[in-house]
Amino acid sequence: MDIEERVVTFDCQGDSLYGVMHLPETPGTRAVLVVVGGPQYRAGSHRQFTLLARSLAMNGIAAMRFDYRGMGDSEGAERAFGDVQDDIAAAIDAFMAAAPGVREIVLWGLCDGASAAMMYAPLDARVSGVVLLNPWIRTPDSIARTTLRHYYRDRLVDRAFWARVLRGSFNYQRSLASMFQLVRTAFGTGTAPRTTLALPDRMHAGLHAFTGRVLVIISGADLTGREFCDLAEATPKWRQLLQSSRVTQYRIDRADHTFSRRVWRDQVAHWTGAWLGSW
Repeated sequence: MDIEERVVTFDCQGDSLYGVMHLPETPGTRAVLVVVGGPQYRAGSHRQFTLLARSLAMNGIAAMRFDYRGMGDSEGAERAFGDVQDDIAAAIDAFMAAAPGVREIVLWGLCDGASAAMMYAPLDARVSGVVLLNPWIRTPDSIARTTLRHYYRDRLVDRAFWARVLRGSFNYQRSLASMFQLVRTAFGTGTAPRTTLALPDRMHAGLHAFTGRVLVIISGADLTGREFCDLAEATPKWRQLLQSSRVTQYRIDRADHTFSRRVWRDQVAHWTGAWLGSW
């Protein structure tokens, strides 16, 4: 199938934003907008977003990837992922104007791009689905618990670690100090009360309010992905939400955070395309 790749420029509160649309000959009514995590630009690590968009377009699904204000080629001041609602809305406006056959948008995001998508989705009736890869739900205590649970356990079966121990090059004092600091962070008390919702609660509120379809893809070898899974397993409201019939979940056990190997990247693209055609 022939596809067209078209540069698009659009306005967001007085700043010019830039993106690339990937259009099949006859686009369907459902299209994908890649919500980039930061600091990152529209190509993605290992050109992941470029290759994903081309794969989708080859299968009849229009896709667009773009730079937030302050990133890549776009103008404006750089902003955090929790403050890109206007950028996403402007990108959807531009996408649907340039591809008039498109009637609904699926947001696709990795890491804090997934977090931004989760919080934006219930705000826009044009969004019918979200694809969330290794969502960023990080708080100081959650990453401390995840590191204690997974990192130190994995080291016990790591040949390189034991080789360092046998060579006498392992720094016991520094490692123990680091571990004890993690324990204090993970299980300590006396922290200041929060005046706003923590990031996991904001994300849950967004996904709970969103009524569309959800695809979650987790890298088994990634601490960010493991942190999200630990949260989901330990928190009843998250567990209930992710067990909903509108949520589909996949996992690639050995994949890293950005699915850097071709076989992992291709699997993500395949799952995304198949899921988009399943409802």
